[in-house]
Amino acid sequence: MRPDNTAPLIAAARQRHELTRAKAIRALRELDHAGTPVTFETVARTAGVSRSWLYAQSDIRAEIERLRDATQRAPAPPVPAGQRASGASLLRRLAEASDRNRQLAEENSRLRRQLAHALGEQRATPRPGTHRTSPGDAADDSSVTITSP
Repeated sequence: MRPDNTAPLIAAARQRHELTRAKAIRALRELDHAGTPVTFETVARTAGVSRSWLYAQSDIRAEIERLRDATQRAPAPPVPAGQRASGASLLRRLAEASDRNRQLAEENSRLRRQLAHALGEQRATPRPGTHRTSPGDAADDSSVTITSP
């Protein structure tokens, strides 16, 4: 009968499992510390393990999902200081926008006055083929009668 050598095999499997867990946990910490998005793919690649093994480890899987969700909700990376607008430039842009708004409001008012004037002239000028029932009814369009030529 053969001797029972399963104990060393079981011990080696346990040791390999613990080393693999340690690599995966270390990879998780490194990725999180570096600010790299944490996904099953990046952890598996960094740790040198399979994604299916990561999915099978409930505690590691939960941590990957927690970190993945946290990095997906994080705001966009900050704009570098050299590319940020200064307070003075923002104030200048605001002043320019306010000036443009004022100019547009003035133009809008001027155009409304011109339109009202043009409509008034159009109503005051009799159209050919029309006649008014009385001279005082010039402003009242309801008294205008159109006749056929």
